[in-house]
Amino acid sequence: METVLHSASRELRIGSEHPFCIVGERINPTGRKIFQEQLRAGDLSRIEIDVAQQVAGGAMMLDVNMGAPLADEAALMVAAVKLIQGLCDLPLCLDSSIVEVLEAGLSAYQGKALVNSVTAEDERLDAILPLVRRHGAAVIALPNDEEEIPQDPRRRLELVRKIVDVATGRYGIPIEDIVIDPLAMPVGADTSLVLGTLETIRLVRDEFGLNMTLGASNVSFGMPDRASIGAAFLPMAIASGLTSAIMDARSPQLVRAVKAADLLTNKDPWGASWIAAHRAAQAQAQAGT
Repeated sequence: METVLHSASRELRIGSEHPFCIVGERINPTGRKIFQEQLRAGDLSRIEIDVAQQVAGGAMMLDVNMGAPLADEAALMVAAVKLIQGLCDLPLCLDSSIVEVLEAGLSAYQGKALVNSVTAEDERLDAILPLVRRHGAAVIALPNDEEEIPQDPRRRLELVRKIVDVATGRYGIPIEDIVIDPLAMPVGADTSLVLGTLETIRLVRDEFGLNMTLGASNVSFGMPDRASIGAAFLPMAIASGLTSAIMDARSPQLVRAVKAADLLTNKDPWGASWIAAHRAAQAQAQAGT
């Protein structure tokens, strides 16, 4: 199953037959005090730096979140979308919990965007899915509802069934435009939680074949040497059926782990991309000496 997204000039296909999709996570003010202050002042200059760094790191899509406290998030989302689409041709993932912000971003976006995100809560499904359908977007869906964030992967699968049923049956959203977030839980809170995430990925893959994404940094939250944890987790998740991740494209360790997984799962024919990246790194190192 392919999820097809595009900007004004570039198409991106996400699926098990394609290279793993790296979604750059940096255009997000969460935990970034200076960036929050800049956004409140209407200063978007940091976005230009973040876009350049993520594109250079190998991002194939960019997640855009403008949720700075006390700021006009809708206006910032519109400004950010226009700015980013003027800087690069990567498709965008519009990230907000506020319907009006998503509406503003989708109205400004040129292309087919990915909406981040909707849960299995009835109120959220009825608020966000009509918006997704109206704009012809795709959507990330999380299997948690009003009652819980389930620990049991089988319960998460039940909620995926509900989301698919409502999205396709009630709102006519093509099933390939539903991307599941299997809920990446921090290993620092409980070392068994990641196994539940991996099992959820396998269950969703086996029953629906849907594309899946997650916040890769969630797994290592609160732990030291987070990049090493992420670099170990991502190939495990890819082997289980994960097809994309929202991650720090500036991290060579994470990006190399993903590209190695592509090579080992035959998504990099003859290792052409792996060899080219290695040679480019060698040339850059030699130029710096």
